[in-house]
This record gives sequence, C-alpha cells and structure tokens, in this order.
Amino acid sequence: MHASMEGRGPSMEAPEGAAFQFLGVTKSFFGVPVLREVSLSLRPGSVLGLVGENGAGKSTLMNVMGGVLRPDGGRMLLGGTPYQPQEPGDARAAGIGFIHQELNLFTNLSVAENMFIESFPTLRRTPAIDKRRMAERTREHLAQIGLDISPGALVETLSPGERQLVEIAKVLAMQPRIFIFDEPTTSLTAKETGLLFEVIRRLRTRRASIIYISHILGHVAELADEVAVLRNGELVATGPTAEYPVPRMISCMVGRDLKSIFPPKASAPQEEVLLRVEKLSQPGIVRDVDLTVHKGEIVGLFGLMGSGRTELARMIFGVDRYERGTVRVGNGLLPRGDPRAAIERGMAFVTENRREEGLLMNVSIADNIGLVALPEFARAVTGHLRRRRLQEATAQKAQELHIKATSYEAQPAKSLSGGNQQKVVLAKWLLAAPRILLVDEPTRGIDVGAKYDVYTIIGELARRGSGVLYISSELEELLAVADRILVMNRGELVGQFERSEFAEERVMRAAFRQGDEVRP
Repeated sequence: MHASMEGRGPSMEAPEGAAFQFLGVTKSFFGVPVLREVSLSLRPGSVLGLVGENGAGKSTLMNVMGGVLRPDGGRMLLGGTPYQPQEPGDARAAGIGFIHQELNLFTNLSVAENMFIESFPTLRRTPAIDKRRMAERTREHLAQIGLDISPGALVETLSPGERQLVEIAKVLAMQPRIFIFDEPTTSLTAKETGLLFEVIRRLRTRRASIIYISHILGHVAELADEVAVLRNGELVATGPTAEYPVPRMISCMVGRDLKSIFPPKASAPQEEVLLRVEKLSQPGIVRDVDLTVHKGEIVGLFGLMGSGRTELARMIFGVDRYERGTVRVGNGLLPRGDPRAAIERGMAFVTENRREEGLLMNVSIADNIGLVALPEFARAVTGHLRRRRLQEATAQKAQELHIKATSYEAQPAKSLSGGNQQKVVLAKWLLAAPRILLVDEPTRGIDVGAKYDVYTIIGELARRGSGVLYISSELEELLAVADRILVMNRGELVGQFERSEFAEERVMRAAFRQGDEVRP
C-alpha cells in the first residue's frame, strides 16, 4: 500500500516483495457477507494499523489469515507463495504469530506451562519435562516485555493485564516473522503499553511485519506506518499514517463526521443516596473504603492497575466477600457475598471479564440479554415464561445498543465480535432496569461509534434517576461522563474530585499519591 485509497474499490494489484497479501478475500456467516473482496498488502519491516468499527470484519480477516477460518473466495500469498492454512497450526508453522483479543491461556496451568504448552523442553534422551530449563526460558521471555512474575504462578491468579502480557510473551517466544496484535493494550497500564510499544518497534527494526488492530486510534497513529480501514466488510481506505490523522480515521470508519466522541451530559445528581459503602475492608485488597452514589449521579472510579478498583466493585455486588464494613442500598443493608440479594435490590454489575463472567458463550444473544430479567417475564400464577414478550424486549434492547447480528434468537454470543459481546453484557443488565449500575471498563475493546452509544445509554440511565459507579482506566472517559471522580491507590480511596475540580493532571497526581492534591 504505497498510495492512498479512499472511496473507491481496492486494487487487485499488490506491490512486489510484500510479506503478505490478501487478494479479493470474501467470507460470509449465516449467509451474510462479512468480508467483501478485501485486497490488502503488508510490507516487510512495517506496522500496518487495521481499524474499523465492531463488526467491520477486522477479526474475521485476521482469523482467515491465522487459519482459524477458511475464506469463501479470494487468495492469500505469503512472501509471494500461495498460502492456504487449514488450521491455526498451519499459520504458526508458516511463521505467523497471533495475539488474540480474547486470550488463549489455560487458567489452571502455570505461566511456564502455558508458554510451552505446544512443545515442552525435555531432559536429554528422556520424555521427562525439563522444568528448570522451562522456568529459565520463561523468565527470559517475560523479561522482554518487562513482566516480573514467577514462572510457576497459576494464570488464574494473575490480573487481566498480566495475562495479556503472558499471551504476548508466548507468541514472541515462537519468533514468527509476521505478528498480528488484536487489541493488545485493552488490559494494560500506560507503563505496560509503553513497554509493548518498545517491543513492537524492536520487531520492526528486525524486519518483522506487524498488523496492529486497535480501537485506541492514538496508538495506531503513534505506531503504524500505514493505515487500512474496514467498514461493513469492505476496505474503504488505505494509505500512509501521516495522511490519516485520527479524525479522518474516525470519519472513514463510521462513514460520517463524528463531531464529538462524547454525547452532551444530560444527568444531574440528586440528594437521595442510592448506594452507601462504609469502612469496607479486606486485608491486602481494600482498606476502609467509604463512598456514596446518589440518585442520577455517575461516580467515576479511577486508579492504576492493582489499585483495587475491580475488587471493590466485586465486593459491593457480593461476588467476593469482605472481612468488615457495610454496603447499603437505600436504607437497607446488603448481606455479604450475596449477588442474588444485590440483584433483587436493583443492583447490576457489568464485569470487565465478559467471556468468563459476563456471557454464556454458546447461548443465543436473546437468551443472554434476557437472563437477569427472566422473573419479570414469568406469569404470576404458573411461572411460565411469556416468551414472545421476552423476545420483543430483548430485540428492542439489542437494537438500542446497535448489536450487529443476523438473528438474535439463533446466533450464539460466541459468534459476535468482542465489542458486540460487550454490548450484550450491558444489554443484559439494562433490561432489568437497575437502580444502581456498577460498570467495570464498559467500553474496553469497543470502537468509537459504539462507545458513543454506551455513553449515551449510561447517561440516559442516570438521567432517569439511576446511580452509576463507573470504573475505567481511560481518564479522558471519566472526565467526560462522570459527575464526581474517586481515585484509588493500593486499596485505599486517596482522592475525590467534584466536576468543577476536574483536571487530568490533578487526578493522575492523586493516583500516584503525589503532591497535595490527595484528599483522603
């Protein structure tokens, strides 16, 4: 891709010496085209930024390249040679490393075991695993990305960010010649993201070719040499990154100019307290946390990774237990460790881990959305489900959130893109009309158009009188949507800012516990 292309069909011609080429690739699901004659080239020693809305076809195109899916039409060339992978193992053997958006780790195994799951080092002339060598090599691979954890640590004990880095280290250890990074920074801190960027730049100097997919368009602009934009399965724009500043990327992605990433703020906090947390403590995790959420208020909760934000939300909802403290909804005391009681009192929790905790992946979209609200659609006397009413309600909620699917009733959640899966999780709780909504990274892995929809829906929920505790690692997001921001550090609330006090530097100083901005 040496010339800019926008608003016209892609050329079938590809530059000589390309590391990889898609030539007229097509793919359909349930009879609906998701890739339409995509022709795209990747140059040696370059970073190609691949962007587009959720459902645009990015992950599908990469899954075709990675051998996860087979194309319906078109061709692929690897270094000028026909390439037809039948399974992911063929892609790995061909030197293509794929860091998936949804991690492929065995959580019940150690970091080292995950690193070498496909080929364990053995002791000389025996089938016995050389555990010492495996641990040493694991430390070396982890050191490349600045991750200091024990090779023997179980993956299930790691944070989402640490798991993401283990996945990246695992692929780096294979030393592929082409890397596919699919939303690699969604669980990473700013420091970890910086380390990853350094790794990518080193790979580029070694003539590795990289496809970088991200909804964080600033990262694409910073890293990529060239940009390719997919919209509704079609390649609509390609060219040097210098010709595609972020506003132009967005307009190409959504097909229109998006004047603002954030909708106008429509809610205003009221005096009534919906949620009150007092002296909530669990040794080593959170300590003496006090917070309130008022009717119609969006309270932002910010902190660095490991600050205790997610753990606090899980304790409030009852997923995790705590040693002391109280949680009250209105004037009523919630029992510890009882999510059912929280739901019955009108509380909802959108978890950051959608695949393992937020969705039934093999169940239909409609059934996932209706899961929490099922009692509302049961007949009072017989308990039989009013199926038609439920179908109408779930379809309406799916349409409100612009969930892209061919059939809400027939299509399973696992068939959706990551962003659309996140929307299903949100729709599931919104259908229950919660009085209090806890949301943990609700826009992670979602494109800019979908983010606008999520902000609008949460803002409308607050306008109608619900209270929202909004956890996010994107400070810009909290500064735009929140009425008040609380800051956590090492399990403690160390700062609080009213909207009139909002300033990025002040909030960050509190997160790092620097200066006199910190107010317990």
